Amino acid sequence: MKFAVIGLDHRHIYHMVGGLLEAGAHCAGFDPATSDERVLTGFRERFPDLTESTADLLLGEPSIDLILCAAIPAERAGIAIRAIRAGKDVMVDKPGVTDFDQLAAVEKAAAETGRIFSICFSERFIVPATLIAGKLIADGAIGRVIQTVGLGPHRFNRAIRPGWFFDKRHYGGILTDIASHQIDQFLHFTGSQNAEIVASGTGHFGDPDFPDFEDFGEILLRSDRAGGYIRVDWFTADGLPTWGDGRLTILGTEGTIELRKYVDVAGRPGTDHVFLVDRAGTRHIDASREPLTYFRDLIADIGSRGETAMSQAHAFTVCRLALEAQAKAAWLPAKPAI
Repeated sequence: MKFAVIGLDHRHIYHMVGGLLEAGAHCAGFDPATSDERVLTGFRERFPDLTESTADLLLGEPSIDLILCAAIPAERAGIAIRAIRAGKDVMVDKPGVTDFDQLAAVEKAAAETGRIFSICFSERFIVPATLIAGKLIADGAIGRVIQTVGLGPHRFNRAIRPGWFFDKRHYGGILTDIASHQIDQFLHFTGSQNAEIVASGTGHFGDPDFPDFEDFGEILLRSDRAGGYIRVDWFTADGLPTWGDGRLTILGTEGTIELRKYVDVAGRPGTDHVFLVDRAGTRHIDASREPLTYFRDLIADIGSRGETAMSQAHAFTVCRLALEAQAKAAWLPAKPAI
């Protein structure tokens, strides 16, 4: 399977490319166009053997099966549609879209062509702990899942952020962007096909230089089988040895699973800590060596036209729910009545 890269604006492109190469795919080239030269420099350092080209040439090359894209978020849908119309499948960084018109256009293109539009939800697909959690749930370790609590804190890292990062027209809002990860996980781990946004909110509590930048967001959502709460923010303190203490708690009728994905604060070293509480007691599982499956599954899907990596309906449902949460979000803290 051959892929190419168009859209080098976010560092997530590193694990998108790296994951496919490790799974056995071949990169036919990349377009070096970027809004952030630091991302391009990092890309060249990590993948010095890859060939530079142009978007037009890559889209016109019939041997290329898949286009990877981590462009400015508001530009991803347009690139994806061009690729789909050129007969390519697509893997984009989250968020796949930043408004409802983009979502409708991508859905239309995918439906008319049968091409795959996949979103690399890295907080699930490149985190071994989530795979262990999925196996435990499938084995009935905690009974029926009835709620998830997903926390997605991030470090602000103001000095390395490009200008578009602070402009909602480009990134779509904190719930459209970051919270799409937690919506994906809620649907996946609860086995829900759909959900409703019960309540949502966004706010700015931090850097006074960016009063309109959303640095906090929360969502309460519910499906026909489970409920969920999501909190995302840009307040990871500098003392944490990684970019964020991402956690997921999964409540079942017979136990709980907690994922401490990136760090066990003041506890065990390393990443991918899974804590299981069931009738037999408590247990810590080191999930760090669990093999990732998303990239090899996507390669297989491209060949078979299957949906083992992620169903097309799931990708679009996550996008829609994130956009709905963003659209109805109250501004926090609420302004006092006059």
